Amino acid sequence: MKQLIKNGLIVTCDADGTVIRGDLLIEADRILAIGEAISHDDAVVFDATPYIVIPGLIQTHIHLCQTLFRNLADDLPLLDWLQHRIWPFEGAHTPDTLRLSAQLGICELLMGGTTTIMDMGTVHNMDAVFEEITYSGIRGFSGKAMMDEKNTPAELHETTGDAIDKSLALLERWHNTSDGRVRYAFAPRFLLSCTRELLKETAQLADKYNVPFHTHAAESEAEVRIIQDKYGERSLNVLDSFGITGPHNCIAHCIWLDHTEKEILKQNQIKVLHCPSSNLKLGSGIAPVPEYLEMGITVSLGADGAPCNNNLDQFTEMRTAALIQKPKYGPEAMDAETVFRMATIEGARTLGIEDITGSLEIGKKADITFIRNNRIPSIPFENIYSKLVYSTNTAAVEQVMVDGEWVVKNHQPLRYHIGEIIEAVNQLHPKTPSGGTAYA
Repeated sequence: MKQLIKNGLIVTCDADGTVIRGDLLIEADRILAIGEAISHDDAVVFDATPYIVIPGLIQTHIHLCQTLFRNLADDLPLLDWLQHRIWPFEGAHTPDTLRLSAQLGICELLMGGTTTIMDMGTVHNMDAVFEEITYSGIRGFSGKAMMDEKNTPAELHETTGDAIDKSLALLERWHNTSDGRVRYAFAPRFLLSCTRELLKETAQLADKYNVPFHTHAAESEAEVRIIQDKYGERSLNVLDSFGITGPHNCIAHCIWLDHTEKEILKQNQIKVLHCPSSNLKLGSGIAPVPEYLEMGITVSLGADGAPCNNNLDQFTEMRTAALIQKPKYGPEAMDAETVFRMATIEGARTLGIEDITGSLEIGKKADITFIRNNRIPSIPFENIYSKLVYSTNTAAVEQVMVDGEWVVKNHQPLRYHIGEIIEAVNQLHPKTPSGGTAYA
């Protein structure tokens, strides 16, 4: 089947930054043509005149398993947040609650125009998450969290062998399924919850299978101090000594790096996953993203988990990423087009899929987000990127397509019943008379 997206304001994110008023012709899951006036008699026509047509947004650091914990883990620093809220909640997950958490997160992401994610899961029952990624239509990388360090909570602790064996079993079941839309990413949580042996072996497996190695590092000063006390070196030096090198390595946060560590990122082509709202809310700090970009380091964006944000809105992340750097680096830093590319083609580059998505170009997948134009909060405009980054929000997202298939129409996900999800969440989180929750 062919589909003709007619007369939209198309922001391609190609190498030239092409923006045109025109048409997109889609055949099956691919873009067949782009032009100012395409005729095709046998195509189903969608009138995009009211829309800005952009590449589907890409978030490279998400925790779907945490969406149910939204509003239950606020106003805490990172390590307390993990130890006293997140890890106990994750340890209490059942397959059913994990599935509901994934459904809630995926619906929010798709309704907000995000078409591709890299998710870090929890330790147990991750088939439920992969099943929801598959069913939902979102393009997703995911992997079970790996936690074999002896100081991790009993509910989440596993042996090194189990962590690796269960990850490999998930990879065998899910990697490159749904015509490549669902893929695996190894996900050792971070240096404080993983042994040297686990990290080294996982790095080798990521090389062997050519999949992302997805972890956290240098998120808070307290974390960095503990790493220095344990290993006698800073976080990136330690990871480098474990063989965590190469372009498939993706590290969330990277806030507290010294010059040597920044050079490790550059020399090894390691990707930085920037989560500005999460970093602010946890009081962790502000990553020096303009320095990374100046060094040629690839940086992409993610919302992180719902309990440290408290939403999964890529428009919020774009705006925040741009604004927080300007007091230090100047108002010219992090211009809107640079940030928009971080949320699209640079996200695809981070995941190694820039040849199939991240921009609207002939031959690429039809992953497309449609934004209602001419809304009161975002008019007038001279610069399309300023409009998208500084004055657009998820309320403007009305239609979303992944692999040439509609997954959101009129701001409603087509594969989920929102009312049923809301009812299930509310049943799980009964409100107390004081307005608090009985869940914690």
